[in-house]
Parts: sequence; structure tokens; C-alpha cells
Amino acid sequence: MLTLYTPEDYKRVLEAALLTASVPLPLAELKQLFDDEFDDDTLRALLADLKSDWSRRGVELAQLASGWRFQTRPEYQAYLDKLKNEKPPKYSRAVMETLAIIAYRQPVTRGDIEDIRGVAVSSNILKTLEARDWIDCVGHRDAPGRPALYATTRKFLDDLGLRSLSELPPLAEMEQSLENRNAATQQEI
Repeated sequence: MLTLYTPEDYKRVLEAALLTASVPLPLAELKQLFDDEFDDDTLRALLADLKSDWSRRGVELAQLASGWRFQTRPEYQAYLDKLKNEKPPKYSRAVMETLAIIAYRQPVTRGDIEDIRGVAVSSNILKTLEARDWIDCVGHRDAPGRPALYATTRKFLDDLGLRSLSELPPLAEMEQSLENRNAATQQEI
């Protein structure tokens, strides 16, 4: 085992752990790498320095909802997608609308989603989102029938590259983007 003396030594250990981890690592787990006592601020400073070291590469160190991980920079993802044999899953408009409602209005019941969408929500839609681990039942509303309350998960935030829900685009911006896309689709028809 190496003896660690300098911040560079500690950064190399962090780098090795983060590059080999299959999931984002929270600060508490990263602290376990070292025998020395680290406070959160010191560890964050080392991570910020490591992030800066990788700032001009195709991979970046990112802080997500569930921890830290190395990930491909968005501008290079299209190139890497060419190496994949499988196509990313396509989700229906109903699935995406349901996910957006849950993300922006959580916690919500199935009835809340139906009121907003104006149509019944198929149980398959909720099962699809739960199978992807993007939503979960977080409790039950204190109302007749005790309907399940749904909210997004940390995996949802991680998959979108977000640390918290506050980083979601403003709802007005999302609505404008959808209107622009719908207008473009109508012009194609």
C-alpha cells in the first residue's frame, strides 16, 4: 500500500476509485478510502481540483444526486453512441408526459397525473418508469383509498446528469420547447 503525503497522492486515489466505480460514489464512501480523517470541505476541495485537472478532456468529473462519477462530456456522446449495437429505448409521449408531471409536481398520485393530462394513465406507463428506476412510490395520500404518491428517484437525476430537482429546466422553457417541436412537426405534415 502506498503512503499518501500530498494532495496529488490523495487525488490519484480518488481518481482511481471514481474511474473504476460502476455507480456514483457519495462523499461518505469516498472518505472510507483514507485512513486520515477528512472533513467534507477538504474532500470537496480535492474533488474540485480533480475536476479541474480533467476539464480539457473527453471525460469529466461530475457531481450528481447520489455522488460523484466520471462521465463522457455531452459533446462526445454522439461519437460513442456509434459503438453501441443497441438502440436507446424509445418512450411514448404518454410516458414522457407522465414523467414530466411527476418530476415537476411531485409527489403526485395517479389521479393527479390524470387530472393534469386529461386522460387515464395506464398502469403500464407507471410500471415502465418504475422498471427504469426513475420513479418510486414514496408514500400514500391521506385520502379515501390511500392512493400511492409518486416521486422521481436519485437514479432519474443521475441519468439526467443533475444534482437536484432545482436543476431541471424551468417549466415555461420546457413548454416552449414542446410547442416549437410540435409546430415543426405540423409543418412537416
